Amino acid sequence: MHLYKTAIAQKLKGSDCENRTKLCRDLLNVRVTDVVFFSDEAHFHLSGTVNKQNFRYWSESNPREFHRAGYDLKVTVWCAVFNFGVLGPYFFEEDNVTVTVNSDCYCAMLQNFFQPRLDGIFNDQHGADNVWFRQDGATAYTSHRSLSLLREMSPGHVISLRGDIGWPPRSPDLTPCNFFLWGYLKAKVYEQRPLTLEALKEAIRQEVSAITPEMILKVMDNYRERLHQCINIQGCHLSDVLFKTH
Repeated sequence: MHLYKTAIAQKLKGSDCENRTKLCRDLLNVRVTDVVFFSDEAHFHLSGTVNKQNFRYWSESNPREFHRAGYDLKVTVWCAVFNFGVLGPYFFEEDNVTVTVNSDCYCAMLQNFFQPRLDGIFNDQHGADNVWFRQDGATAYTSHRSLSLLREMSPGHVISLRGDIGWPPRSPDLTPCNFFLWGYLKAKVYEQRPLTLEALKEAIRQEVSAITPEMILKVMDNYRERLHQCINIQGCHLSDVLFKTH
């Protein structure tokens, strides 16, 4: 019997493998002095029951079971992993009530949260010319308004669907938010057993701030290892070993 941890990956389609290989080569060509912000959002449910990090299967072979979780209170969190830290968290909400992420609230986050913190990191009101911003292909992220704003903030340095470097769909194994951050945070946050949404948000803040630069350095080393591995297997999904690294 072996202990199996669930790893989520969508089935690759059509030209996905070719696009994933191109992405990896493009990312490896980014200058080592450049800073890449890998951004993403995730839901943290108050019950914690939807946290896949809590599930393990004892079996002679991988059972590949599917579980559907019910509805309960949640917060929607945005973070960005970059070369030497984690920027965030930011909670998408209005009057302390979680809202669906659309183009308007996403642009508001970029203008009122991300940009000021970017300026603070680089001590430059206009940002830094060596900053890249990565996002996936969600509709709110890739609207005309969202992409126009990002191109103003990081000219020529947007990694996204229809970005300067195209981000292919079905590729969570290539971004640190998916292969490291969300799983790690949920495991740590739910250890605190928060009973209210405010307690849940405070636990998320605490655990994000507790992530050390040394931990991020290891994550970024693993990220580069994943790029090489993906090229070596011609764009296919990475092995289970890499999914379990962190």
